[in-house]
Amino acid sequence: MKYNYTYLMHKLPVLAFLLVCSGLACAQPKAGKSESNNNTAAVRPAAERLEVYLPMIKGRRVAVFANQTSMVGNQHLVDTLQKLGVNVRLIFGPEHGFRGTADAGEKIGNYVDKKTGIPVVSLYGAKRRPAPEDLKDIDIMIFDIQDVGIRFYTYISSLEEYMESAFENGKPLLLLDRPNPNGFYVDGPVLDKKYKSFVGMQPVPIVYGMTIAEYAMMLAGEKWLSKKANDRHDYYKTAQNSADTPFHFQIIKCQNYTHKTKYVLPVKPSPNLPEIQSIYLYPSTCFFEGTTLSEGRGTSKPFQIFGHPSFPKELFSFTPAPNEGAKNSKLYGVKCFGWNLSGTADEVLAKVDNRIQLKWLLEAYRLFPKKDSFFILPKSGNADESFFNKLAGNGTLINQIKEGKSETDIKKSWEPQLTEFKAIRKKYLLYPDFE
Repeated sequence: MKYNYTYLMHKLPVLAFLLVCSGLACAQPKAGKSESNNNTAAVRPAAERLEVYLPMIKGRRVAVFANQTSMVGNQHLVDTLQKLGVNVRLIFGPEHGFRGTADAGEKIGNYVDKKTGIPVVSLYGAKRRPAPEDLKDIDIMIFDIQDVGIRFYTYISSLEEYMESAFENGKPLLLLDRPNPNGFYVDGPVLDKKYKSFVGMQPVPIVYGMTIAEYAMMLAGEKWLSKKANDRHDYYKTAQNSADTPFHFQIIKCQNYTHKTKYVLPVKPSPNLPEIQSIYLYPSTCFFEGTTLSEGRGTSKPFQIFGHPSFPKELFSFTPAPNEGAKNSKLYGVKCFGWNLSGTADEVLAKVDNRIQLKWLLEAYRLFPKKDSFFILPKSGNADESFFNKLAGNGTLINQIKEGKSETDIKKSWEPQLTEFKAIRKKYLLYPDFE
């Protein structure tokens, strides 16, 4: 039985309720491109379904967690809401910032957005969740950020912190769903909570095959939030809402989306995922961030090319250099030799073949001349604390690679926990699955 997350007060218009549940809607601005075996209609992200959620936020003081992907057609969500008379009082920004230009991992301070004049509070710097003082003059919190469906992509960690803050502080949370460009398969090792970090907070595989709203439902339904947030969530599910609280946790669905859909993002989700090819390869090649190899940052094809100066000179060559969103990274100004996986979207999708590919990582390790320096170790020298293990979500993969295990054997070791996760995932799906 699927979890019911529609907590609406009796005053919410019946039409809006039916629209949320049925997915019906009228014409709106052009949505992102998609290709699907059984669906030829354009996918319509929830943010574009203004006729459904605008009545819920009109006349209320609103906080929005957003970045450059939070678009309504060709206009930003915040700009759209302002023009429609919505009182947006505060903006929260994730990793890469509200406008999406900061480096990966770059700490960002608070500021006032020049275009809107609205204060922006960074949730990727000194703090990672809204504080009670941020929310004292807020009636409703909105979350609208495009995810890419990968565990170590930090937007789902930001989502978790945002949900906890909303629930703990008794603020209604409106989540506008967006398609998952990697939502058509599930693969990878399930995270061991011993390796919990902001690049992996929950026991899910690297590719979890859920939209951001489905993931949010799982966080709440499996009680993976803080104890206080879980308790408040349980209370709001059963308590009668007051006139000041039209809902507790409301999701607006996408239209025309299924988990077979190959959705091409209309806006790059972060500086180093500039096109769908990088997004498709990211689950397989992000492992190189935990090694001494360049993962292609500082080039036009991040996560599509990777290499190192010590590899054979007859391999593909490239020289990383600083650019927007990758001002500091590995091997800048140094000629590297390695692999070029770039191509058309269809060609790259065929290389990925609906699964995480370990063959490139295994081959790179095999060819690397100084294997003791292949993985980046912390100052402590303890491999168990390495960034590679945080990406993998365990301390097993690094040893399997060192021991020369085959890709088949490594993937076989993932299967028991993957099977368990898939059963959990099924409970929270809002859209037809890929199988």
